Amino acid sequence: MSALPPLPATGQDELRRIEQAYADADPLAALAAVDAYAGAALAHALFTVNRHDAARMRVVRLYSSNPSAYPPGGGKDKAGTAWGRHVLLEHKVFVGEGEDSIQAFFDDHAAIQALGLRSVINVPVVLDGACLGTLNFLMPRPAVSAADLHTARLMGLVALPALQALCAGA
Repeated sequence: MSALPPLPATGQDELRRIEQAYADADPLAALAAVDAYAGAALAHALFTVNRHDAARMRVVRLYSSNPSAYPPGGGKDKAGTAWGRHVLLEHKVFVGEGEDSIQAFFDDHAAIQALGLRSVINVPVVLDGACLGTLNFLMPRPAVSAADLHTARLMGLVALPALQALCAGA
């Protein structure tokens, strides 16, 4: 049996936090650890996780790295929006780059821009053909890279058990 290669120094503690949170069956701690792990790669300034209420075509915030600006429990109606169709119904990642994109797709664009955020990656978390919710990474830089997109999508997979647990309790 071969040993696994050592992890790079960056991310080891955060990965252990994710593992421990799942071992403890603590989905909110898992999301906080995902936030920390992704932060090393993305340098995001805001990370939120939303549950998708499919019957009402609404998202409700379960986790926020900045609860004073974006508290858990807050929600947004997405019925009839291009973003809602793209992310929640078609299960596609949304990338918004620059202030014009933020303004075009988000009703709360003034609050987003007031925090100095200029790009976003929204990752749908999908299980059994249904969107459970989204991971939302907002960055102060105006553009995202292919590596940023890869990391965000990977974090969506890592966060799936946490979101599944939190949605089951809703």
